[in-house]
Amino acid sequence: MNIKKSLFNLTKVAKAATLVAGVSIAADAVAEDVVTVWHGYRGSEKNAFEKVIANFNKQGDRGFTVNSLAVPYDAYGDKITAAVPRGRGPDVFIYAQDRLGGWVEAGNTMEAIDFYLDEDVRNQYIPATMKAMVYRDTTYGLPLNYKVITMIYNKKLVPTPPTTSKELVDLAQKLTDKASGKYGLAYSYADFYYHAMLMNAFGGKVFEPGPKAVLVSKENLSALDYLLGWMNEGILPTEPSTSLITTLFNTGKTAIVFSGPWFLGEISPDVDFGLAPLPNISEAEDSPMRPWITVEGVYISSQSQLKDQAFEVLFHLTSPESGKVMAVEGRQTPANIMVYDYPEVADDAILGAFRKQVEVAIPMPNLAEMTMVWSPATTAMNMIVKGAATPKAAFTKAQKSVDRAVAGLRIKR
Repeated sequence: MNIKKSLFNLTKVAKAATLVAGVSIAADAVAEDVVTVWHGYRGSEKNAFEKVIANFNKQGDRGFTVNSLAVPYDAYGDKITAAVPRGRGPDVFIYAQDRLGGWVEAGNTMEAIDFYLDEDVRNQYIPATMKAMVYRDTTYGLPLNYKVITMIYNKKLVPTPPTTSKELVDLAQKLTDKASGKYGLAYSYADFYYHAMLMNAFGGKVFEPGPKAVLVSKENLSALDYLLGWMNEGILPTEPSTSLITTLFNTGKTAIVFSGPWFLGEISPDVDFGLAPLPNISEAEDSPMRPWITVEGVYISSQSQLKDQAFEVLFHLTSPESGKVMAVEGRQTPANIMVYDYPEVADDAILGAFRKQVEVAIPMPNLAEMTMVWSPATTAMNMIVKGAATPKAAFTKAQKSVDRAVAGLRIKR
């Protein structure tokens, strides 16, 4: 970290010499400083994360230690919103980038960290993950882990995964038998989050540069028309729920699923599965399907009194050494590029597949206005797949709803 890394040591020296009410802070008082980290991990992820924290605390005398606290995920985001601006939260917290814009706009939540960064630091991370940490040209966190949708297939039914949409449809048609409830492809296509991989392939987007939503665009409508084409081919189950998709895959009644790492834990041990990149869309100039990437960032509370120490924690949590622990023991997909140089990670087919997929992924928008999009877009997607409205009519209605909500958001500001 060259010059900026030395700031940590300078800060420690300065703290040791600081006078409070005319009394010098003693060395043992400095050593009692504690940087608190909030996270939402459970199970093996929690165990791996706590090991990373323990490793940090063992690495010599820094004048402070780190304490981690697991917060129940269902209430986690709201707890950050309520506690951190009031100075009742942690020094450091971990959360996906989708709430970043809202917290920045609300103020008093997260500290900008561009001061600590140089190109050597930024280049340690997969570019798309680093981009997800930027809001309005300012960096607010370091990327820790990411999640992305990819192709998951039954090796018994799909010896060679398709690489193009034409190959995908041809294979899916051969494997589909509606009479026996078999489908060549299954995924949550009515979910806007999942649909984004087709939208992005056609060059569509949610926002133009800036916070203006552009749901009714030629590219977005083309992607929706293309989805309807897949539905008309009959290769997709009607109204697929999460439980149905899992059941179909585990019983050999669907050959291919589009999903993320969260799906892997649902796969039966009896199914020999593989992962491969999502196919290119032949009808979109062979553009790859581009799923949204969700990035867990590590952020410094703007209310923390230990910001320099907190950044040391950020840098450690997102280091190659920590990433190796999170990958091998926590089954996470770290954002640090160098993690994938470790043999234990490089030779892992699952981690390697997600690493390959993320190369064409696009960060999910982190604008505050994105929270206004989900409900109207979800309603529109359901209307379209049920045949209750055309893509243009449904997304025009969604656009108007988003515009009204965004206008209200700006008034509140």
